[in-house]
Amino acid sequence: MASSAYSDRRRRRRRQRTRSPVVVSFNPAANQRRLLLVWGVLILAIVVMAGRLTWLQLIQGDNLANRAQQQYLLAPVQRQMRHSIVDRQGNVLAIDQVVYTLYAHPQLFDTPIQDVATALAPLLNQPITELLDHLGQSPTGIRVVDGLPEATVDRIRALRLNGLELQPHQQRFYPQQQLFAPVVGFVNFDGEPQAGLEITYQDQLSLAPPPAEPDLNTEVYGPPVSLLTAATTETAAPDTVEPATAYWPSDNVSLQLTLDSRLQRATQQELQAVVDRYHAKRGTVMVMEAQTGAMLALASVPTYDPNQYYEAEPSDLKSWAISDLYEPGSTFKPINIAIALEAGIITPDEMVNDSGQIQFGKWKIRNHDYASVGGRGPISITDVLKYSSNVGMARIMQKMPASDYFSWLQRLTLDRPTGIDLPAEAAGQIKNREEFINSRVESATTAFGQGFSLSPIKMLQLEATLANGGRLVTPHLVKGMINADGEAVWTPPRPQPKAIFSPQTTQQVLTMMEAVVATGTGDAAKLPGYRIGGKTGTAQKAAASGGYGQGRVTSFVGILPANAPRYVVLTIIDEPQGENSYGGTVAAPLTKEVIESLVVLEGLPPDAEQSTD
Repeated sequence: MASSAYSDRRRRRRRQRTRSPVVVSFNPAANQRRLLLVWGVLILAIVVMAGRLTWLQLIQGDNLANRAQQQYLLAPVQRQMRHSIVDRQGNVLAIDQVVYTLYAHPQLFDTPIQDVATALAPLLNQPITELLDHLGQSPTGIRVVDGLPEATVDRIRALRLNGLELQPHQQRFYPQQQLFAPVVGFVNFDGEPQAGLEITYQDQLSLAPPPAEPDLNTEVYGPPVSLLTAATTETAAPDTVEPATAYWPSDNVSLQLTLDSRLQRATQQELQAVVDRYHAKRGTVMVMEAQTGAMLALASVPTYDPNQYYEAEPSDLKSWAISDLYEPGSTFKPINIAIALEAGIITPDEMVNDSGQIQFGKWKIRNHDYASVGGRGPISITDVLKYSSNVGMARIMQKMPASDYFSWLQRLTLDRPTGIDLPAEAAGQIKNREEFINSRVESATTAFGQGFSLSPIKMLQLEATLANGGRLVTPHLVKGMINADGEAVWTPPRPQPKAIFSPQTTQQVLTMMEAVVATGTGDAAKLPGYRIGGKTGTAQKAAASGGYGQGRVTSFVGILPANAPRYVVLTIIDEPQGENSYGGTVAAPLTKEVIESLVVLEGLPPDAEQSTD
């Protein structure tokens, strides 16, 4: 059996060796067609590529070159760069900084997504679960967070995680946060100013644009242009100021304000406390140099964080002390006394009959304390202010022809803005001449500060005329542009102050206002060692449906030192709650606290002699 199997295997091997070979047929025509097809495809591709290159180079060449040049010259970061804003001491209020946007590309992660979220969460101050959900939205191009500072970026880079992308861009930063927001304003993510001084001084704050025909071998912004010198008040327009256009290519130039961060912070804190205590709608405190109009503080509540402006209420983005109107009430009485003295219809030692209430047709005017005091009888002009007598003021202003009184209101520019360097300033509202003259009650109500409206900043400007000898100065917040050494390189032009009252008249009114603080309704503003003139105000608020509602505006104006005035402080609290909410109980004590900070910061020594009533 074994021999037979062996023989079979040998026979099979012989058959395999003698089997005829496989014959492969060759078709030259088919191979030639394949070769031509391949060459055709290659030639077509070459033709398409050549056509595309011809279109790009000959037809679109100039356009693409221009776009490339613009991208080279106009880098987004350069377009957004702005000069910083500083206060009078050089403290930074607004500055440009480089921040980063973090993008994630999970498809490029080489570690589990859970580990990436765990590492990033504490650096981004986000919950791990929330970050995990965010990272799971897409395999690539996830925008994780904006506005990362350099310190956080350095810590993210130290993680050495693949799949993370950090894109830098320029952003405006406000280190004082809410403190100066309604004044300084803010710049949005696109680099566009939206409010405050950022809008008013856009030309000064922006770095110079690139030249019209830039040289690619030179700096983008080219050589600096000539700086504008300070304009004299003689050449300035009498009523308006248009900031001159000037560019400073260097980033070591800043816009300096007249505001004092120390006083602003103290004022803001005290104001917020009073608004909270009385559950008021809003409030403002303004401090101004009487002789120049330079603002030292402009605090207002509510406010917002300009670094997160998108979270603020739209109504909070404006400075309501500039853009809103109110009826001033009794704080306007010293202005009316000055009008009457200047017109010669009264003398400082004259007596007025205070009957407690008085009738004008269907209108009855009475004193705020008539229910408890009744009529006081004959009182002096000083007592009219000291007791804030509405009847006494009405009798005084009734001595003046209504047409003359209206002319005086126009002379005060009551219906015109102050010209302060902030946007959206509101102009006051008064009755038209015919309506004012033909109605006896209009003169009477205007006498104690009702029936017309103005902005808080306008009221401050008018009160300053009593402190500076009768001149209408322009309130302002900007001192000018300064270089790194603190030297002025540009000063805004300002209008020539307009004379309204004589120094003699204003000094007579100041003496009366000093008695208001010494022994009158403003005694809560009394500060030992300092002579302060002041006036309280508690005005009814006009209702939308007509007439007056239950709301009130309490206010107080303080001038110091009364013998040689330097500062004017105006406090307004809108709609304080509670039965004992008056100018003397709400606004006057707050003004005293602000004055206490002011005299310390300004180094104002106590008076050698104090006036006594």
